[in-house]
Amino acid sequence: MSRIGKLPIEIPAKVEVKIAGDKVHVKGPKGELAQKIVDGVIITIEGTTITVTRKTEQKQHRALHGLYRALINNMIIGVATGYKKEQELVGVGYKASTQGQNLDLVLGYSHHVVFEMPAEIKVSAKQDKGQNPIITLESADKQLLGSIAAKIRSLRTPEPYKGKGVKFVGEVLRRKAGKSAAKK
Repeated sequence: MSRIGKLPIEIPAKVEVKIAGDKVHVKGPKGELAQKIVDGVIITIEGTTITVTRKTEQKQHRALHGLYRALINNMIIGVATGYKKEQELVGVGYKASTQGQNLDLVLGYSHHVVFEMPAEIKVSAKQDKGQNPIITLESADKQLLGSIAAKIRSLRTPEPYKGKGVKFVGEVLRRKAGKSAAKK
């Protein structure tokens, strides 16, 4: 039995969950999300709890059991409180600014990198004097937020010698020693 899959999901007071056919719709103060469910997973709502079960003990159904429980739980947390990711630009001259849903980045290239955000993500950039610029991404959709943050990080991944690049706030980078002086 899946340890994650058998845990019940509590529905907060301000969140509404509906099952329509093969889709689960979750609506809350931060937005609305939907997830398609495969045939081998059964979702039941009893009062303020959701339970996820599987039809058979086939390997595929066992694999999807915990997955769909985690996806539904992430949707409920997202529409209730939301998710937030912060990224830091480490490097001389690295800058970030926003114009609406466009994120304008200066990352040491010969040109500005303009990244257009989806409508579901709220973006802001902060630059304090003497500090590295910080990009803050907020959304109800955890999957979309993570993939957009990974794309921004891939524009300039942190290098292992000086740590320059786009990194997550609090991320510990594995550093390498540089060249050592020749011994005589």
